[in-house]
Amino acid sequence: MHKTSGRWQYGFILALTTATLWGMLPIALKGLLSSIDSITITWYRFAVALVFVAIILTKRNRIPDLKWLKQPPKLRLFALVIFGLSSNYILYLMGLDRVSPSAAQIVIQMAPLMLLIGGIFVFKESFSWLQWCGVALFVSGLLLFFNHRMEALWSGHSDYQWGVILVLVASVAWAAYALAQKQLLLNYGSQQIMFVSYIAASILFFPSAEILSVSVLSPLQWGLLIFCCANTLVAYGCFAEALEHWEASRVSAVLAITPLMTILFAHLVAYFWPDYIQLEALNSLSIIGAFVLVIGSLITAMAKVKA
Repeated sequence: MHKTSGRWQYGFILALTTATLWGMLPIALKGLLSSIDSITITWYRFAVALVFVAIILTKRNRIPDLKWLKQPPKLRLFALVIFGLSSNYILYLMGLDRVSPSAAQIVIQMAPLMLLIGGIFVFKESFSWLQWCGVALFVSGLLLFFNHRMEALWSGHSDYQWGVILVLVASVAWAAYALAQKQLLLNYGSQQIMFVSYIAASILFFPSAEILSVSVLSPLQWGLLIFCCANTLVAYGCFAEALEHWEASRVSAVLAITPLMTILFAHLVAYFWPDYIQLEALNSLSIIGAFVLVIGSLITAMAKVKA
């Protein structure tokens, strides 16, 4: 069993850095969607990540072999990882194009929750009554957050509704990817799995990506694109390093504040640059809902160690 280093202060800083970067990501992506399409953005994110991971694995002489192609069980798992991760990236962006960054980040919090619940059925993991209480709080917070959008969510052809649905499906795709990756970690390192995923996803999105469309980007949008490409590498790197120094439940608890970070950054951006993004119209119940959702996430993550 993995033992942490005990440097919890360092682990906390790394986890907080991850939450901050993930909180900023949808705001940066929203600024790009006005000029280039979601497929092109996704291709650039995968392609840049592929280059850096390839360099790291080459230096460590850890480029994975292709033996898994001849082994149906591993081939199916890799296919699920590739499909899940690719679907998560593109569906999240398509949903973000229809809703606010705050709303998208609230809904995508379903992903780790679904991963925990998926672990019950796939890996027969235990789930305590306290965790179920956390799930109930999470769902209650979700409903409270969207209280002012219920009509739009339940109308049959609402663009906002489709945005929420797309982000929700993206969270399901991420959970499927994470469950498959967890099984593959028995034979491969996380960077090796991501390397294969990045190659496949880059090839998958290449035919539909308008690669030269970035020529229309302003200097600010170029900065946003570079930030989005680097975000995955840096955020996931901090996340992985945090797990080396702090318990997974504690790291997960810090990451639960990500939606609040997005709401905070969205309001800061709107204050200094009013024309950049349209804020989610939050009433008192919505704000309470965001906090209830975070508390539910905290309880679900922290209670796991007692299951």
